[in-house]
Amino acid sequence: MIYLDAQIRQQFEGKRWALPAKVYARPLELYSGLTISTKDVKVELAGLGYQLVSKASQPGQAEIAKRRIRVYTRGFEFPDGLERSQKLLLDFKGEQLSRIRNSKGQTVNLARLEPVLIGGIYPQNNEDRDLIRLDEAPTSLTDALIAIEDQSYYEHFGVSPKGIARAMWVNLRVGRFVQGGSTLTQQLIKNFYLTSDRTLARKLMEIPMAILLDFHYSKDEILEAYLNEVYLGQEGSRAIHGFGLAAQYYFSQPLQELQLSQVALLAGMVKGPSYYDPRRHPERAKKRRDLVLRVLRDEGKISEDTYQKTIKKSLGVVKQKSLLKGAYPAYLDLVKRQLRESYHEEDLRTEGLRVFTGLNPIVQAKAETALVSTIKSLEKRYGKRAADLEGSMVVTDPQTGEVLSIIGGKSTRYEGFNRALDAVRPIGSLVKPAVYLTALENGYSLVSPLDDEPVSVEMPSGQVWEPQNFDKKSHGVVPLHHALARSYNLSTANLGMSLGVNKVIGTMQDLGVSREMDEYPSLLLGAQGLPAVEVATMYQTIAANGFQMPLRAIRMVTDSQGMELSRYPFKVKQTVSAESVHLLQYAMQEVAREGTARSVYSHLPSNLNVAGKTGTSNDQRDSWFAGFTGSRLAVVWLGRDDNSALPFTGSGGALKVWTAYMKADKPEPFQAPVPEGVEYLWVDKETGYLSDERCQGAIPVPFQNGSKPQYRVDCGVEPVQNSESKPLDWFRRWFRQE
Repeated sequence: MIYLDAQIRQQFEGKRWALPAKVYARPLELYSGLTISTKDVKVELAGLGYQLVSKASQPGQAEIAKRRIRVYTRGFEFPDGLERSQKLLLDFKGEQLSRIRNSKGQTVNLARLEPVLIGGIYPQNNEDRDLIRLDEAPTSLTDALIAIEDQSYYEHFGVSPKGIARAMWVNLRVGRFVQGGSTLTQQLIKNFYLTSDRTLARKLMEIPMAILLDFHYSKDEILEAYLNEVYLGQEGSRAIHGFGLAAQYYFSQPLQELQLSQVALLAGMVKGPSYYDPRRHPERAKKRRDLVLRVLRDEGKISEDTYQKTIKKSLGVVKQKSLLKGAYPAYLDLVKRQLRESYHEEDLRTEGLRVFTGLNPIVQAKAETALVSTIKSLEKRYGKRAADLEGSMVVTDPQTGEVLSIIGGKSTRYEGFNRALDAVRPIGSLVKPAVYLTALENGYSLVSPLDDEPVSVEMPSGQVWEPQNFDKKSHGVVPLHHALARSYNLSTANLGMSLGVNKVIGTMQDLGVSREMDEYPSLLLGAQGLPAVEVATMYQTIAANGFQMPLRAIRMVTDSQGMELSRYPFKVKQTVSAESVHLLQYAMQEVAREGTARSVYSHLPSNLNVAGKTGTSNDQRDSWFAGFTGSRLAVVWLGRDDNSALPFTGSGGALKVWTAYMKADKPEPFQAPVPEGVEYLWVDKETGYLSDERCQGAIPVPFQNGSKPQYRVDCGVEPVQNSESKPLDWFRRWFRQE
């Protein structure tokens, strides 16, 4: 008995549960002038499980009109302080938040919604729970629980002799063990200390343990433990424990916001979560819920009128998989990998850590829509030739390196193979910016002439490497920027061989690629593979003017009480000269204006100044596009898991996804700062010689100091006014912006 007593006290007073780490998206910060639509806010509120009602009267509710949203926030304990629950009125003009007012009509400068819970890292026993305190539980829940499970809870000493006698009588009548007569205290003992085996030995053990527990602890302490311990369902291998998590699992709402009908259902399910599962057996569950309500009425806890109104209500259970919680498996995968660099697996699964990330649910929703709808469109257009198409996508903030969205496959909720992180695919022409950047770092200019002529390299194995252009033609001597914009293979191969493959690999490493690369000439045309997330790292450095920023998914980790454990600050290191990167950015904008990605401006505004590169691997097995604007960088890959050929190139596939996403997200235009040591000069577009602004075909091109052309072209005695043809407009705007 002494040993039993010690065991009970030790476990009840120690760490009762292994608590999973909870992972949150970034909080949505609301302020006047924010570019966001009512539709975007609706996506965020859906992720938070807000109820859309005609009149928001309690936390977790919102009214949505065409140009106005009234939201009653829940509040949240952020690491930097409490964001209180409040009523906010949001006014919109077009796709911009124009004003925020509180319930007194006062202007609010900044408000934060609570962050969307995107998942957890569960204990080995796969138990999951959201701990609640007794005073956080609705009174109707404790009333219902006691009424249906243990009406003498506050009177007995842990065991109810009357209940045991009644159960024994029932068991004797039917000749088998069908009723236990357990009190809530005994149920807690069974779940907390013993097994669920229906044996007489276990039952006999329950009694002294329940008495000891009742002797040492108050009824409220025991009831609070019960509320958090009770088993209430199963989602795959994940066991749902406690009413806090059950409220989220069945209703997508915090427990405090549940209505009487919902509370009664949860209380009724304690008897048999599987038998009364409201998704699988709705009629059975409703019958049980109504029984709980009837008992509450008979006990005088609710009126006849309330009872009659409540039993008419539907169960109100949300569909499984409709919750945004758990809807980001690919992003969560990256978070777990980054966490494991700093934390023990056991700590992640048991200590209730809170992990705050940069996931943007609105960006994620738009990226998913773009990827999935474009894949469907391609499959419809190409039929069997595009069957079983797969894809991945990574979206970051080019200013900070923060990962905003990751998609691991066209089944965006699938928790299996993460193509964005693990599918190492040949990147095709996405490697070319590294080749041309190497040239710019080694004395070349954007107008340096390149030989777009056949090249042949004998390999150590005896094989001969003979690349071709996509159009199977050679184009003679072409300016460097022109070769990149048109993605010429021959000029790139000639350039790369003259520079040295090892130097190009060095540039890729400067851009952030840490994977070991083989020094083969075919690397110059992207024969070696990278996953989309590593391509994003490489392009991030280009977008950030030569500053390498490791991609960052986690902002901060706190303990279960909100104390900061670790922060993940921006890490910035200049690894490539800003001058060379500026020239490369210029050429990559030309890719979008006049080159292989020119279709983007059929759908995007011309002032967006997109910089990017298409990529198609050998034999057209992979379709890529990587590009950035001022506030978004996105990398898209399309292909098949069996590595078979595609009926389209990078511009015909991945670029369409990228464009659809950017069209929906409306990012900021890219503004390239001109670094010291770079000057813009007018040159003849065809020859690359210096020219006059007024000459036909003259364009402004950036040069690093000391690299300007040595020759000048004479465009005639009489100056010729440049035409106002559209292709030149962007050069002028870009040139004049600083």
